[in-house]
Amino acid sequence: MTLYHRFAAHLNAALDALVAAGDLPGGLERRAVTVEPPRDVTHGDLATNAAMVLAKPAGTNPRALAEKIAAELEKLPEVSAVSVAGPGFINLSLTDDTWRDELTTIVAEGADYGRSTLGAGVSVNVEYVSANPTGPMHMGHCRGAVVGDALATLLEFVGHRVIREYYVNDAGGQVDVLARSAHLRYREALGATIEIPEGLYPGEYLKPVGEALAAEYGDRYVEAPEGEWLVLFRKSAVAAMMVMIRADLKLLGIVHEVFSSEAELQAAGKPEAAEAWLRERGLVYDGVLEAPKGETPEDWEPVELPLFRSSQFGDDQDRPIKKSNGQWTYFGADLAYHFQKAQQADQLIDIWGADHAGTVKRIVAAVAALTGGQTKFDVKLVQMVRLLRAGEPVKMSKRSGNFVTLADVVGEVGKDVVRFTMLTRKADAQMDFDFAKVVEASKDNPVFYVQYAHARIASVHRKAAEAGIDCPDAALSLLDTEELALVKLAAQFPRVVEGAALAREPHRIAFYLYDLAAGFHALWNAGNDRPDRRFVIADQTGLTCARLYLARGIGQIVRNGLGLMGVEAVEEMH
Repeated sequence: MTLYHRFAAHLNAALDALVAAGDLPGGLERRAVTVEPPRDVTHGDLATNAAMVLAKPAGTNPRALAEKIAAELEKLPEVSAVSVAGPGFINLSLTDDTWRDELTTIVAEGADYGRSTLGAGVSVNVEYVSANPTGPMHMGHCRGAVVGDALATLLEFVGHRVIREYYVNDAGGQVDVLARSAHLRYREALGATIEIPEGLYPGEYLKPVGEALAAEYGDRYVEAPEGEWLVLFRKSAVAAMMVMIRADLKLLGIVHEVFSSEAELQAAGKPEAAEAWLRERGLVYDGVLEAPKGETPEDWEPVELPLFRSSQFGDDQDRPIKKSNGQWTYFGADLAYHFQKAQQADQLIDIWGADHAGTVKRIVAAVAALTGGQTKFDVKLVQMVRLLRAGEPVKMSKRSGNFVTLADVVGEVGKDVVRFTMLTRKADAQMDFDFAKVVEASKDNPVFYVQYAHARIASVHRKAAEAGIDCPDAALSLLDTEELALVKLAAQFPRVVEGAALAREPHRIAFYLYDLAAGFHALWNAGNDRPDRRFVIADQTGLTCARLYLARGIGQIVRNGLGLMGVEAVEEMH
């Protein structure tokens, strides 16, 4: 049990005591009661809004209730002082030994510190990346990949059972374009001189695909009509692209457990099954779409289509699940896909590019309809990354063949830099990825700043070992107020983790690690001017061992946080 959970339990016990004494009615809803750090650290170590939340339903004055709660909390041996502020906020200061005990807990629990059972084994399907299988991964895919993977790891850490899924969009027109592009490369591999027309993929990554097709089929399909080779080439090209995509994702440390094919979904009749299920419940009907807003196109004609009643679930209009030619719309196919996912997990999370924002409302409506509102479903939108080199934006166009691949970027700056940088902003905020800045050795570069903190901690232990300092135990009573302030920040890690998991916001871990690193660097830098503040003091073994223990605990938190981000904690900086 974390320190914050422990004091939440203490607070509940205090409230129960007031109920038993007749000072508080029983059965009051307590879910809005919190125990958290105060906004102003001068107010103490913990604060609770219990009196503010419970006073009105209890029919009492919040300040008077706060005084009674404070009297109960003062009895706790871990509490050194309790004060009531303003209209009824309660602030607690904890004993120094309480924080020393928490440092011992951090070290003892090690890699498990911050882990929780918040998720209670609830299964969550996290679908992320899902880039069209038409080429290698580029930086336009990178941010969603990292956010999704870090979120999946975070949810596992708090006790969820997580399914990492990639949806292969291999049933749309773009894979036909891929097949035609592969056919050109196939002809090229057999000696033909080719020109790639506008609209096909010109990238050289398709040359090996053409060569493999030439080796397998010879010249059989060189002059054959498209109908004879399109499906065959499409299947081969998509398979080759997925091998490439898996390899690219592995460079980032990303491995999906499940790959779902849109083509297989449709071949298995899943969209028809979803449509039938919805029709039985009156949620799909045959109707005519409204004319486009504004000036109506000359070629527009009212056509009867199967429509999903998404307006019943918050959408602004009902949506077609089929086109006039009988093919499934993207929405119709996605509806069936989410129906399939909802049968395999308790909760669904999709990581989408911000350019898909307009479709969020309808797919949320569809999942609500398909699951009777029983499946929690979140769509997290991720803004594109603007890639800069020499201050100029780098163009990323797959069709032109002029784009920067994810593999290129990882090869240049490293996996850890890429992953950490992608989590230094909230996912729906704009981001620039500047090749110079992400490797800059400065406080302004959070990747460096956090890694440097861990490297410094490792160097402290090496320096102590070189000095022959052995620490079978540590007298933590020697840690002073400044050092315990860092323990207080470290002790917030479990709370930050749970908050990030509940909000589905893994970037919170990066923000927290930067603050923790800043606290450690401040302690370290104090030793530059004052030798008595150094971590290793050769003639003061007791104090050195206490500070080494502190450094060990902080290093553990940094490793745990970086682990959630999929980033290695380095021992040395080069």
